[in-house]
Amino acid sequence: MAIWVLFHLFVLLPLLSSTTSANTEGDALYALRRAVNDPENVLQSWDPTLVDPCTWFHVTCDSDNRVTRLDLGNAKLSGNLVPQLGKLERLQYLELYMNSLVGSVPAELGGLKSLVSLDLYHNNLTGTIPPSLSKLSNLRFLRLNSNKLTGRMPRELTKLGNLKILDVSNNDLCGTIPTSGSFTKFTEESFVNNPRLEGPELMGFVRYDIGGCK
Repeated sequence: MAIWVLFHLFVLLPLLSSTTSANTEGDALYALRRAVNDPENVLQSWDPTLVDPCTWFHVTCDSDNRVTRLDLGNAKLSGNLVPQLGKLERLQYLELYMNSLVGSVPAELGGLKSLVSLDLYHNNLTGTIPPSLSKLSNLRFLRLNSNKLTGRMPRELTKLGNLKILDVSNNDLCGTIPTSGSFTKFTEESFVNNPRLEGPELMGFVRYDIGGCK
């Protein structure tokens, strides 16, 4: 009898774990749906009564039914990003470019350890670039251009050794441009049209944090 019970536990526990993950990720995605306006009804299939968000349009999952892609570029969405997006532990591509999103970039996105591409360009995002994005060790593409972001360019981001593309142009960033680490490969095109951004920081001749940079 004990062996029979253990067998059932061995079989059922992975299924329960998968269902729990699906529920958590579905809740996170539905939080985004509630936070945005969707005039084109592109999120119509995001039904919270369905256990598995992998059946929703614009969502891609892996073989374990974990969300790996969110493709909502140029979807005419407006509203705010939500911190719950940080719960999508296997998310590799977060594509929310060319919408009308407002508010800040959630610091919780720094918890997306599998993230390869973060595309939030051409929105109306405000606030600062979260230093927590420096935790995204797999990140290759970071495009935050054409928003209304302010504050300094986080020096912590120079630790992103896999970063291939960086674009923070057309914002209102200030301070100086770091040039160490992965930032050695980026040209001024990555930073252009930030009137209060100075630099690059060269051999200590330009102080990194300029007073009044907010």
